[in-house]
Amino acid sequence: MNPLGNNQMIVPKIQKQLVNACAVETTNAILVDLGDTWFTLLLDEAHDCSVKEQMTVVIRYVNKYGEVIEQFMAVVHVATTTAACLKEAIDSLFAKYGLSVARLRGQGYDGSSNMSGEFNGLKSLIMKENPYALYVHCFAHQLQLVVVAVAQANQYVCDFMWIVGSIVNISTSSCKRADKLRQLEHDRKVKLLERGEISSEVLQNLIDDRDRSSKGLSRTLVERMEMYEFVFILLLMKRILAITNHLSTVLQEKDQNIVNAMRLINNVINIILQEMDSRFSETTTDLLIYMSCLDPRNSFSRFDVQKLVRQAHFYEDDFSWNERMLVEQEFETYIDDVKSDEQFEGISDLGALAKKMIETMKNRVFPLVYRMIELALLLPVATATVERVFSAMNIVKTDLRNRIGDEWMNDSLVVYIEKVVFNTVDNEPILQRFHSMES
Repeated sequence: MNPLGNNQMIVPKIQKQLVNACAVETTNAILVDLGDTWFTLLLDEAHDCSVKEQMTVVIRYVNKYGEVIEQFMAVVHVATTTAACLKEAIDSLFAKYGLSVARLRGQGYDGSSNMSGEFNGLKSLIMKENPYALYVHCFAHQLQLVVVAVAQANQYVCDFMWIVGSIVNISTSSCKRADKLRQLEHDRKVKLLERGEISSEVLQNLIDDRDRSSKGLSRTLVERMEMYEFVFILLLMKRILAITNHLSTVLQEKDQNIVNAMRLINNVINIILQEMDSRFSETTTDLLIYMSCLDPRNSFSRFDVQKLVRQAHFYEDDFSWNERMLVEQEFETYIDDVKSDEQFEGISDLGALAKKMIETMKNRVFPLVYRMIELALLLPVATATVERVFSAMNIVKTDLRNRIGDEWMNDSLVVYIEKVVFNTVDNEPILQRFHSMES
C-alpha cells in the first residue's frame, strides 16, 4: 500500500528518531554480546570540523567464542580535556549503559599527561577506583616515539631530514621552481634506475655536497635534490623505518593481543626494545612477562607455572583464595593435556588458543587457565580503532554539515561504524522503539 502524501518519513525530526532507534538497538546488541564479562576501555579526544572537543569511547572484550572484540560505543562532546572532565563523561556514559568501573581490566590511551599522568591523569583516577584496570600506553604511539628517538640518534637520518627541509623550502617558494624540480626529479630518477648508478660513492658525494653547502643551498644541491631523496630513502630510511612498518600495521589490528604484540616487539632491534622498556612501569612490565608465558608458540616453550601463579596472585579479586591455591595444579595438568592434544598443534597465537579452547570445551575443564588467557587478551595493544572513529567522524560531520548536533552525529556514527552489528538487529525492536518515541 502506498503511504499518504504526508507520511513519507522524510521530516528531519523523523529521520533523527529513526537513526536514534537504530543506534540504540545496535548499542544494545553490543551490550548483550558483552554481557557481564570484563572489558577494557580505549579512548582519545580530537577536534571536529566545528572546533568542538569530542571524546571517542571504544570497549574491548572477549566474546563467548573466545574472540577479541573492539566495539565503538559513543562519541561524547566534552567541555575540556582535563582528566576530571573526561572521568565525569565516562562515569555518565557507564551509568547510561549499565557498565561498571569494577569490571574494567585495562585502559588504553596515548601518552598525553591528561590521560597517562601518574598522579592526576585519567588512568590514575580510574585506578584509584579499580587497581586492576591496568594502563597500557598505545603500542603504536610508543613505536612512533621510538622511531623518533632512533632517528635522532642516527647522523644519516639527521642528514636526510636536513636535506628534506631544504628541498621543501626551495620547492614551496616558487610555483615555477616547484614544477621544474618535479620534472627534474622524474627524469633523473628514471635515468638512475635505467643505468643502475646507485652506489656508495654516489651516497658519499651527496653527503659531501651537503657539507659544502652548509652556508647556503648550492646549485649542485638544487639540481640533484631528487638524488638525495631517492638515495637516502633507499639506503637509510629503509634500514631504520622499514623494520617497523610491519610491526606498526600488525599492532593496529582490532583483534591484536598483548602477548603477540610483545613477541613482535622482541623481534625488533635492541635500541627499540630499550626505548619500549623505558615506557612501562615496573608493575606493568612484570605482568606482561607473566602473561607472555601463556604464548602457545613452539609447543608452549615459554610456559612457566611459577610466573603464571604470580599473575593469579596479582588479580586477587578475580581469583579467590582457594582458586589461587589450586591454580598451580591446574596449570600443570593443562600443559600436559594440550601438549598431547593434536588439535593444539601449530597454534602460534594467544587469540587462536582461546578460540580453540572454546571449540574443544577445555575452557570448562581448565576454567582458571582460560580466565588467565582472557585477562591477557583484554589488555589493549593500540588505539587504532579509536583513530578510525575520528576518520569516520570527518565523513559524517563535514564543513558543509558542521552544525550537526552531538546526538545526531553519535547515532549516525554508531550505525555507520558498527554496520556489521547493525545488520544483525531485527527490524521489529527498531520499529517498536521508534513507535514509542511519539504518541
